[in-house]
Amino acid sequence: MLHYPRPPFPSQHQPMPGTTGAMNPLPDHGETSYKGSGRLNGKKAVITGGDSGIGRAVAIAFAREGADVLISYLEEHDDARETERLVTEAGREAILVSGDIQHPHHCRAVIAKAVSEFGGIDILVNNAAHQASFKSIEDISDEEWELTFKVNIHAMFYLTKAAVPLMKPGSCIINTASINSDVPNPSLLAYATTKGAIHNFTAGLAQMLAEKGIRANAVAPGPIWTPLIPSTLPEDSVENFGKQVPMKRPGQPVELATAYVMLADPLSSYVSGATIAVTGGKPFL
Repeated sequence: MLHYPRPPFPSQHQPMPGTTGAMNPLPDHGETSYKGSGRLNGKKAVITGGDSGIGRAVAIAFAREGADVLISYLEEHDDARETERLVTEAGREAILVSGDIQHPHHCRAVIAKAVSEFGGIDILVNNAAHQASFKSIEDISDEEWELTFKVNIHAMFYLTKAAVPLMKPGSCIINTASINSDVPNPSLLAYATTKGAIHNFTAGLAQMLAEKGIRANAVAPGPIWTPLIPSTLPEDSVENFGKQVPMKRPGQPVELATAYVMLADPLSSYVSGATIAVTGGKPFL
């Protein structure tokens, strides 16, 4: 969409993990633009990091396609309540579950909550992520490295392990990878490394689950305008964010939503082990 904002953006910084309302310009999650067509009628979905950014866009799209949505998030209650409002406005049920997915017991509680409230789980979207920017490997503490792995890849394992026994044939898992799994940004060393692991995890998982009739795929976003950006990148990087891709701008969260819908759609029954790149024209190999 040619009308979406292009850099340079106003100088801005937020404390981690960032909030939607403090961003300038505000992201587009599809609040007014996404129109559903019943592709996910009756489905029950869990979305981690569903309060804002890509997760919010996916929650809106899933709801407007007919799915009920459990929104797992860390602590951004105002953002989560806005996503809840948008899901219920679409006529679907929304459940909010706050807490830290780096802990295995919380991951299991998220899945248990979805099953107890919805009666089952058809779609798991492992989307939540932690990132931080560092100029040198010496600046990355042991604790930071471990936190990034716990949130980005360990939680994905815990959630998937808890969900799979409760999923019926035809269910699916969608993992948010990144263009960083193919072309790692050195200043995001820990984050990029986990995204490479997610890409590999998805490919192996798809083969492991095929006999169960459960599909596993990934979406690999390029630069996307979400609260993660002004809360984790240097201000000069934020001002020029997205300028490096052929479209010369960051993507908006809504521009990824159709990729997740396509992968969740039962009609995509032969799509498993795939990674859908949404990168503004930058090749993903």
